[in-house]
Amino acid sequence: MNVRQARAQDLLGMQNCNLHNLPENYQLKYYLYHIATWPQLSFVAEDDKGRIIGYVLAKMDEEPSDALHGHITSLSVMRKYRRLGIAEKLMRLSQRAMAEAFNAQYVSLHVRRGNIAALNLYRDNLKFSVHEIEAGYYADGEDAYAMRLDLRK
Repeated sequence: MNVRQARAQDLLGMQNCNLHNLPENYQLKYYLYHIATWPQLSFVAEDDKGRIIGYVLAKMDEEPSDALHGHITSLSVMRKYRRLGIAEKLMRLSQRAMAEAFNAQYVSLHVRRGNIAALNLYRDNLKFSVHEIEAGYYADGEDAYAMRLDLRK
């Protein structure tokens, strides 16, 4: 297995991974926008045949706010490769890149309230905390936890 920075050539593999695993799907141009604008922040994991088996899609927040911060747009690992530490590795690489390349003070993300596995990863392994609950955030009406991790520590 290989984990590396994402490239434009990886976009179809990333989208495929997303479509197989997540209810929130994005158009190809959305992935391209992330890779073209913040190439340092997104990473992929590939199997021994070079197939994308996981990715993290990340960006710097574009809204004016009190603190410069990054945002995890999407994280996905193919089911066959879960519980191997791939998601944690992808997240840590992206977080480090946010801090080093952009001096981000924190990273944010949204997660479904009912996604227990993701909550365990973010809260227990990566030490994110719930910043607020966003009611009806997802298209199907499910609430989201808006989570944050301080990168200055």
